[in-house]
Amino acid sequence: MSQRTFMMLAGEASGDALAAELVHALKKTDGGLEFFGAGGAKMRAAGVEVEIDLTEHAVIGIWEALRNYSKFKGFFDRLLDAAAVRQPETVILVDNPGFNLRFAAALRDRALAASGWNPRIVQYISPQLWAWNESRVYGIARDIDLLLSIFPFEKAWYAERAPWLNVEFVGHPLVDRHPNPQGANPDGEPTLLILPGSREKEITRHLPVMAGAVRHLSRNMDFSVRMVLPNEKLAAMAKAIAPEVTDWELQTSDLSSALEGATSAIASSGTVTMECAWFRVPTVVLYKTSWPTYLLGRCFIKVPHIAMPNVLAGGELFPEFIQGGATAENLAMASRGFLQNPSHANDLRSSLDEVAATLGEKGAVNRAARAVLKCLESA
Repeated sequence: MSQRTFMMLAGEASGDALAAELVHALKKTDGGLEFFGAGGAKMRAAGVEVEIDLTEHAVIGIWEALRNYSKFKGFFDRLLDAAAVRQPETVILVDNPGFNLRFAAALRDRALAASGWNPRIVQYISPQLWAWNESRVYGIARDIDLLLSIFPFEKAWYAERAPWLNVEFVGHPLVDRHPNPQGANPDGEPTLLILPGSREKEITRHLPVMAGAVRHLSRNMDFSVRMVLPNEKLAAMAKAIAPEVTDWELQTSDLSSALEGATSAIASSGTVTMECAWFRVPTVVLYKTSWPTYLLGRCFIKVPHIAMPNVLAGGELFPEFIQGGATAENLAMASRGFLQNPSHANDLRSSLDEVAATLGEKGAVNRAARAVLKCLESA
């Protein structure tokens, strides 16, 4: 067993970026560290031996996960076997709680059956248990040695329910990635930014109503439209779904520059809404999933908002439209208020300043790396 080997698991594009940043920070402390696991292109570029690219197989919702159960079970077993063979000193699970928390439990059982192997298991990004499934906190406390949080209220939330769990608030990585976000020129032509998501199902469900909203808005106002997608494959899909996309400015990278030039945005609920908030872009949030997943979610979700900026603000800063409410008409009506009413948009930006101030100081990824190494030293 290598005493300086880390296993990293990330299942989505946002997790791939987080994991890659953490790898770089850990390597600064010891250039001899070895990394393997599952992730995507950014982890591979950071020097991780990526055995499975899970970012290519990301799905949304319980129903979609069940439909792909056999595929993900194969990935799960393959990665668990790889961990048992290579016996890393540390396993860092990045976001993706549906997969990663089950992996942590199985890994803990496998390690107990092995002789002389007791890996430290780290979860980077807290699952949003406060929103939907508080009872899982006890399983996390059993299987996870260190939980790295990027939102300020989570440490106290866990302390009330599982005070023995080691939770560290390290701050949000956006603070380091974009330390001085710049807003759009208020005197220029308004620009509406379209952010339909990073998965195929999100594109197919969100883009048609987003394109419909653009059509509604275009009837009585002038503005430019820009859309950002993660890769060329999704860009080609978008053009097939909504032919008018060819008339928009389409980017497959550099979201930050698009946010800096945006007057307003329509965005899929998820990590990107925090990026919109950080760049102070007034945003209309939507989310559409399969009806079985939506109905199941309604039974469990306990918070009034799904967009994280709204959760942090304790109220609706970004208008939210979910499932049947996510119509072209509703999206257009909410977006028009931001595009045509600068004073309304400016008031919102002031509230977003308060949200941004809760995300911690610069150095989040370095604090995360130090917390991981401290956890190893206490083993």
